[in-house]
Parts: sequence; C-alpha cells; structure tokens
Amino acid sequence: MSAARPTAHWIHAHPQPSSFNARLFREGTRTLSRDYDVTTADLYAQGFDPVLSAKDLGEPFGRAGNVVELMGETQAAGQLSAEVVEEQRRVAAAELLVFQFPLWWYGVPAILKGWFDRVLTNGFAYGTVDPESGMPLRYGAGPLAGRRALVIVTAGEDERSIGARGISGDIDSLLFPVTHGTLWYTGIEPLDLHVVHDADGLDADGIDRELGRLDQRLTGIRAETQDRPYRRLQDGDYRGTRALRADILPGRTDLDIHRTGGHGPQRGGSDVFVSCRAQG
Repeated sequence: MSAARPTAHWIHAHPQPSSFNARLFREGTRTLSRDYDVTTADLYAQGFDPVLSAKDLGEPFGRAGNVVELMGETQAAGQLSAEVVEEQRRVAAAELLVFQFPLWWYGVPAILKGWFDRVLTNGFAYGTVDPESGMPLRYGAGPLAGRRALVIVTAGEDERSIGARGISGDIDSLLFPVTHGTLWYTGIEPLDLHVVHDADGLDADGIDRELGRLDQRLTGIRAETQDRPYRRLQDGDYRGTRALRADILPGRTDLDIHRTGGHGPQRGGSDVFVSCRAQG
C-alpha cells in the first residue's frame, strides 16, 4: 500500500453489462481512479466460480476433515486455485475494498457469497491468535485489519420499506452478516452503506442523480470515517465471551448494540428475511 497512491479493489456482482449496476461500476471505478490505483473483479463477466468444492480443500481431492481446517492447510500448502490466489493478492494489496451488488432476496447474489467463501480462507482472512492474550484476532483485528470497505447496494424498494421501521427490515440489519459477520470479523472496517433505493424505477434524471451522488461519495472516500464503528472483540465490551456485557445497553437485543454509537433508540431486529424482487 502506497501512502501517495493507495490501491483499491472493486468487486462487482451483477450479470448484465447493460444494467444500471454496470454503469455504476464503470463510472464509479473511473471516479475512484483519480485518487487510487484500482483493480477490479467483475465476477459474472470473468466467470468466477462461486462453488466451494473439493479443489478448494487441497490434495488428495475428497479427503476427509473439517472444512475450515482443510482450507487452512490448502492455503499454507499453496494449493489454492489461480483465481483465488489472484483475488487474495488484490485484497492484500488494497487499502480500500468496494463491494457492489443488487439486493437479491435480502442478501448478496450467490456469486458474491461464493467469493467470500472461497477467497476469505482460514490462514488468509482469519485464524490468527493474539500471542499475549490467546484470544482469536477477530472482529476488528486479524490478518486484514487496516483495510476499509465500502458496500454499494441497489435495492428495488424505497427508503421506507427497508428503513428503521420498514416491513422488510432495516437495510443495516439485513446486511449485518456482510458488514459485521464477514468484513469486521476479518478486521476490515466497513464504512456506512451506500444504498440506491427504488433502483428499478429510476428515470434518466434519477440515474444521473445517483451517479452524481456516488461520484461525490467516492471523491471524498479517502478521508471518510464510519459514523458508528463496530465494537472490537478485544476492547473488553464482550469480556472474553461472545455476548455483549450485561451492563452495556441492558435490555437491548437489536444489532445496533454492537456499534460503539449504538446508544440511540432501538432499531429493527435482524430476524426479517423475506422475499425481495430482483432489480437493476
């Protein structure tokens, strides 16, 4: 990572080259290239294989064992496939990661989930231990600490539907498995979500407005910090356990309790996972 010219890696997950997402990808990477050296992974276009299979678990193929342990052994033995090695190289070199995708069934497209499964392996993205405390280096620490991530998501629903009291569950809670359970778990600091609402119904003016909004966000991204960063496992709020201490925000069970700024009114929980129409 160069202080003068940092590197960013943009992972894009949408199957249509003529889509609104594809235009966000093209123009967004162009904007980001003003300040960063940008590498990209257009997962559908390059035919990235999302299926974690025997080839990811080392030789001999089909060997028995715990999947996580086998992946760690495969990582250590240098037996990962070329496409995974290349993605790991780009992630390791990046100061900023950008994940861009449409919200499908209230989650990420399967191809991006497969990218997480295959690229963020034991020994690369997690699996290290603090030599002094013996605690696992997770949730704000670990091999990928020091990197930040911007999640750009297009949604077919309006801001009310996936807002704090929305029928579909609030967007921060819906994407908690990505921002907290995947990125923060490996030490990557997620910035506040960049959400495009009503992406299906945007007219030409609306598309231009959203392109301009993303351009503005990316132009200032290097100096941006998250408004409410997540709590670190090692800072004592969990006191060696996997549950928040009982004296912190007592009675609260919503996902916002895991943010350092989670002192506001309770938001929607994380148990709302219902159907979502596919969109641009």
